[in-house]
Amino acid sequence: MAGLDVSRRRFLQASALAGGGLVLGFRFGSAAWAASEAPSAPFAPNAWVAIEPDGVVRLVCHRNEMGQDVHTTLTMLLAEELAVDPVAVTVVQAPAAPAYSNAMLGVQATGGSTSVRDAWEPLRRAGATARVMLVAAAAAQWGVPAAECSAENGQVRHGEKQLAYGALAAAAAAQPVPDDVPLKPPERFQWLGKPLHRLDGPAKVRGQAVYGIDVKQPGMLQAALLPCPVLGGKVAGLDASAARQRAGVRAVVDIGEGVAVVADRYWTAKSALADLRVTWDEGPAAKLDTAAIQAVLEQGLAEPGAVVKQAGDAAAALAAASSPLEARYTAQMLAHGALEPINCVARVGDDGVDVWASTQYPQGAQEIAAKAASVSPERVRIHAQMIGGGFGRRLDVDFVGQAVAIARALPDTPVQLIWSREDDVRQDFYRPPSLHQLRGAVAGGRLVALSHKMVSPSVTARWAPSAVSNGIDPFMTEGTVNLTYAIPNLELRNVIREVGIRVGYWRSVSNALNAFAIESFVDELAHASGADPVAFRLALLEQQPRQRAVIERVARDAGWARGAGAGRAFGIAAMECYDTHLALVAEVSGGAERVKLERLRFAVDPGIALRPDQIVAQLESGAVSGLIHALRAKVTVKDGRVEQDNFDSFPIPRITEVPPIDVALMPSGAAPGGMGEVGVPLVAPAIANAVFALTGKRIRSLPLADGGVTLA
Repeated sequence: MAGLDVSRRRFLQASALAGGGLVLGFRFGSAAWAASEAPSAPFAPNAWVAIEPDGVVRLVCHRNEMGQDVHTTLTMLLAEELAVDPVAVTVVQAPAAPAYSNAMLGVQATGGSTSVRDAWEPLRRAGATARVMLVAAAAAQWGVPAAECSAENGQVRHGEKQLAYGALAAAAAAQPVPDDVPLKPPERFQWLGKPLHRLDGPAKVRGQAVYGIDVKQPGMLQAALLPCPVLGGKVAGLDASAARQRAGVRAVVDIGEGVAVVADRYWTAKSALADLRVTWDEGPAAKLDTAAIQAVLEQGLAEPGAVVKQAGDAAAALAAASSPLEARYTAQMLAHGALEPINCVARVGDDGVDVWASTQYPQGAQEIAAKAASVSPERVRIHAQMIGGGFGRRLDVDFVGQAVAIARALPDTPVQLIWSREDDVRQDFYRPPSLHQLRGAVAGGRLVALSHKMVSPSVTARWAPSAVSNGIDPFMTEGTVNLTYAIPNLELRNVIREVGIRVGYWRSVSNALNAFAIESFVDELAHASGADPVAFRLALLEQQPRQRAVIERVARDAGWARGAGAGRAFGIAAMECYDTHLALVAEVSGGAERVKLERLRFAVDPGIALRPDQIVAQLESGAVSGLIHALRAKVTVKDGRVEQDNFDSFPIPRITEVPPIDVALMPSGAAPGGMGEVGVPLVAPAIANAVFALTGKRIRSLPLADGGVTLA
């Protein structure tokens, strides 16, 4: 794999030849190369699997590990078809390279709950291709038909004869790459769908796992950064004389957007920031505040926007309705608040640039590092580390450019940049704020017309501008374009309005924004028409058996029909999210003055449940993120400055605020859906709907605390 020099066109030709769907990066040239010229080379038939002559099987994992456990699940995909025990596979993190691009995102990135969906077929084909070549090599050696041989547990067998994969590696490399390989049907899966502990679990619990912040390099120095307090501002003047005199300080570096102090130890660098005298050019955002942001969104409602989804004539149906319902919903800006603060180690030398970083976007890290060092991207080596929480924040790579710019001032010296928690909150790419205008009409107990207009900044317009077309950001339409309800007159629109503050992808992206507005409003329509909220939804899902099934199951598990009991209430929300169908019932207790969240119950159809225990873990984790979205957390701005700076002012749920979370898995056998984010979106609307059922108070603005809901 190393040193493979193939044009993009040739890569695409190889992909078609191998039938892999995603670039496989097969070896080219003489098939006898591995056997005759490099007998000790690993058998590496594609970009993801290598088998060493000593039998070690390696998975080159093309997605980054940030708690969602892709190292285990993707290993299982490969191992299932390669016929090896997943525990015996060694995981190696992929370098930044086109072969590892995410076909669903168009770049090499980990996000959008795409890791398993993207790898579902290609990684199995990678394993199956290697297995077929190993079997062919063994059959040739024994002089028997390949059809009479079988592969099992890292060996090829024929009767009493057996050969380990390692012994076959060189001969297998000489075999032709098959044009197509059959894949196992799910009923024959040995590993997929079965419980398996996390492969990286032992290293993590023993403190042996290395995250970005744990990276150590010989001679490494530490850097702390004083950024402009207003996002987008820059240094106008600097007096660093006092900082340079502090013992242990090695350098002070003006990188434009801030000033870094480099020292022998982090605390020395951090403390020396107080010695800097910086004059700031605060830029156009200096007068920005939350009220101005909201005003921009309000202005967007007057624009027609782009049509996301349409059926019938919603405008005419609403005009003809006797009593249409109308409401506005808003969702707040959020920081990401990952446990591991932003950090990066960089070294700039004559031999190129090395970057050690916790990143969800290796190719983006490579590009920004190259720009900061004024070298070509090919001269940048990205050493991707485990991520202590990504949630979309590490799809942005600003901190990589900062670290390289600082390290460039100290040639051949590794420098580790670490942001403080305050910087992590105040210098984020925030979850966009959103404003939603909805109108709906019910006739005969059924929803006959619905219009929805979402106004929000576009993350994608900055991150991948070519993906925004005709006023539609495909990530803004999440939660609307995937609406499963059959509504005869439907009009869903979005309006892109930039608000003067940088925004980024946040776990579940716009699914959370749109689900809060739509699922809350559907609940309003149900109550306004006197219908039961569960029955109201089911009537709209006659052609959606998977979605109907999860609603029916969660309602049954919660005891919806008999009611929650005195002083308690249920709220429901449901959706299809990243190809996963799910419904959630929230149970609350108390009264108008104080509400307690008693329980969250999910019913989930993930398609094929590749790892049931990890699906449950992901949903529980997503629910906690959903509580951040729902309860108290928000980001506000005054005089261009973010007012929150740590977990005291940007609160995440305490353990006493996280209720029991039940998950009923209902695998349907469809292709696996996404899991990393699907637990987030329904939490806020389900709780808000439960609060209404309990108190009669409809919450239309997040966080719930701003709507007057005090949670016990």
